[in-house]
Amino acid sequence: MLERGLTSLRLRALDARDRLRSDRDPLVPPRRLQFVGRGDFADTGDEFLGHFRELAGLQPHERVLDIGCGIGRIARPLAGFLDPRAGSYHGFDVNREAIGWCRRRYGRRHPNFHFQVADLYNRRYHPGGAHLASDYRFPFDDRSFDLVVATSVFTHLLEEEADHYLAESARVLADGGRLFATFFLLDQVSRAKIAAGEAGLPFLDAGEHVAVVSDELPEEAVAYDGGWVSGRLAAHGLEPTELRPGTWSGRDDGLSFQDIVVALHGDGTVAGHA
Repeated sequence: MLERGLTSLRLRALDARDRLRSDRDPLVPPRRLQFVGRGDFADTGDEFLGHFRELAGLQPHERVLDIGCGIGRIARPLAGFLDPRAGSYHGFDVNREAIGWCRRRYGRRHPNFHFQVADLYNRRYHPGGAHLASDYRFPFDDRSFDLVVATSVFTHLLEEEADHYLAESARVLADGGRLFATFFLLDQVSRAKIAAGEAGLPFLDAGEHVAVVSDELPEEAVAYDGGWVSGRLAAHGLEPTELRPGTWSGRDDGLSFQDIVVALHGDGTVAGHA
């Protein structure tokens, strides 16, 4: 408790200093609210915008859904990229404080950006949630989006939940839409690195098709066999088009920390680019 209190005081002091800066980005949240993710908030968001464009072909006029949007790490760079007259962004998350902050910050300046609270049980961020992720229907119509983004989402979902989220992602994607998702993927290389103690995360029972770091809190970090992921994508009409390994497994040439998977939905024609 003492350590947490000291951390809070330090972050609030840094927030007070940040407020005095003339070049402060209004879409970068206070440090005390930056509760997930590794690395610099803005740099990480900018990195992923580059991945969306290069790996998933994101265009300014497209409709984007951000699953588990948090405090807006992905929303911030998209606000400067999506066409305010044609493109749109929707994000949902279990964290009410994060959603409230995003609604206030984006508001009138970015009327094509929308944020919703998902009343889902989450042991860490929303233990009083009314619904389970394995039963949650995304609050959008079929074929509503051109790109569905799930960064650091499947890495915290157990098997039934992950499969359901893949199904829901496919449901809300237009024909030619893409899913951009990050995973901890288990394959020959990552399993060997884990066994040798060279991976960034020491997954238990890594030979299985699903593995966790902690039996006490399994959703803290979840890894899936690459074949399981490919099979479930295919079952929901999603065809992988990109697979870029991450550095978490001890690889030196990873593109990002987590593994990146991009999958195409429908007839193979990218939405808006026929």
